Amino acid sequence: MGEETIARLVLFVVMAGSGVLVLWMAQAAASGRLGRNPVAGIRLPVTMTSDSAWITAHQAAKRPTQWAGWCAIAFASPCVLPVSLPFALTSIFIGAVGLLVFVLYGAAVGGRAARALADGV
Repeated sequence: MGEETIARLVLFVVMAGSGVLVLWMAQAAASGRLGRNPVAGIRLPVTMTSDSAWITAHQAAKRPTQWAGWCAIAFASPCVLPVSLPFALTSIFIGAVGLLVFVLYGAAVGGRAARALADGV
């Protein structure tokens, strides 16, 4: 196996693996299986105040967070397809930016939902 092939496989595994992990965390946090913790999830002061705020935030953020995971998986795919290396690297970059944007959007949506719960709206 050549160096380029190994690099492509590593990029694919890291990016697609990140997507799968984000998909799992979105589901686990929204269902309550991933409780409040200091490592994973939307860890804003308002979401960390109670279990109900945590679950409310993650249920509201589930869809955008899933978009983040699918974005990472989709944009990792060119790494294992017969396309040029610059195209594959550009795809990885776009996927990473998409992952970040959707996760941040999900955190904003979740934070708003938790604040609305705390304010009794």
